[in-house]
Amino acid sequence: MAAPVARDQELELSIDSLAYGGNGVARLNGFVVFVRRGLPGDRVRARVTKVKRSHAEALATEVLRPGPQRVDAPCAHFPACGGCRFQDLAYEAQLAQKQAQVRDALQRLAGIAEPPLEQILPCEPEIFHYRNKLEYSFTRTPEGPALGFHRAGRWDEVLDISKCWLTTDLGNAVRDAVRDWARAEKLEAYDQAEHTGYLRHLVLREGRNTGQLLVQLVTAAGERFDRDELVEVLRRFPEVRSIHWAVNESQAEVTNLPTTLLWGEEAIEEELCGLRFRVRPNAFLQTNTRMAERLYELAGEYAGLTGGETVYDLYCGIGTIGLTLASRALTVWGVEVSEESVACALENADLNGIANAAFFAGEVGASLEELAERAGPPDVAVVDPPRAGLAGKALRRLARLEAPKIVYVSCNPTTLASNVKDLERDWGYRLERARPLDMFPHTPHVETVALLARA
Repeated sequence: MAAPVARDQELELSIDSLAYGGNGVARLNGFVVFVRRGLPGDRVRARVTKVKRSHAEALATEVLRPGPQRVDAPCAHFPACGGCRFQDLAYEAQLAQKQAQVRDALQRLAGIAEPPLEQILPCEPEIFHYRNKLEYSFTRTPEGPALGFHRAGRWDEVLDISKCWLTTDLGNAVRDAVRDWARAEKLEAYDQAEHTGYLRHLVLREGRNTGQLLVQLVTAAGERFDRDELVEVLRRFPEVRSIHWAVNESQAEVTNLPTTLLWGEEAIEEELCGLRFRVRPNAFLQTNTRMAERLYELAGEYAGLTGGETVYDLYCGIGTIGLTLASRALTVWGVEVSEESVACALENADLNGIANAAFFAGEVGASLEELAERAGPPDVAVVDPPRAGLAGKALRRLARLEAPKIVYVSCNPTTLASNVKDLERDWGYRLERARPLDMFPHTPHVETVALLARA
């Protein structure tokens, strides 16, 4: 049967709910239409952008009647900016949506009729200004280079940002200072469509509990700027402790690159759960500092350590989870593919005088057998994989170790549910507890900590 709508057709629709990813769900005589910028309870006028046999996609062009959960967004760049999705959705509704998202994934994909799901932890102490890392793209304007984020739904267009509500006043001020420097130096922003120009990205990392700031400038090939001038501009901010420069000669928009230290320390320090951590430009650290502490506290609660356990910290990053558990464990063994992150983890163990933790660089799936030979089987395995979850080899080799407990830290409910299903069906594990955390207000993303135990 042909779809009852056509591309570019305008429709009046009532939004029933939110789908995974944040689009509103509407129905036209039973036919599903996913509506970007539609919120539950809204009556909207929408333009159809894509038609498939099973559903259509549309963009809300006008809110005819707002739903009860719609609020005014404080940011002047919303909704054009792609950084936030839900500033216009009441925060309580955001939390309910994320709770439902995790529950639905565990029911539908893992096949658990009544998941042991605890109430979502809301973001604290506030739902704005929470990010400790932001990556800005340079863009061209009539006034010269500017800095901002991609326009929602566009890879080739960057929105000039005057104030971002996810960073701090310091972050906004440093960004503006770099913009003014670039204009004064008459440098040209890179054009992603044409692959011409020079200035590409600005990365700012803040130690929110230490007040330290790391700045990384990313350019195209060649040194076309005065190092001393940039350093002088940035040193006006006493919080700036580390200034790096990276060169991206590819067409890809990446910032995870080798860097040259222009001034200051190689790394900044952050404090989490009473421990100090050194953070280099490319090291992974959760971008919401306060909620990262809550996440690590929850992982420790789920691990239930008594002091005699061997703990594996897989996808360990700079060692944050493993080192916060070390005082309650016999030994901690961390594995991470990024050599830079492992170097930070080893430094962080020394920095905190922790002698019962060791860290190794390697792919998790390929490293587990050798790790088990060296360290013995784990009593608790903590895993914090990327969005794709535990790949087949990593999941199978972890499961074969038969750890009595797996503490799974997930940034993607669908891959968490898929991995839970495999571990329950094939390897004798059972999901005992799970709790979502809102690390990223105003976005569809949700973090979950889950405990799996062998039956």
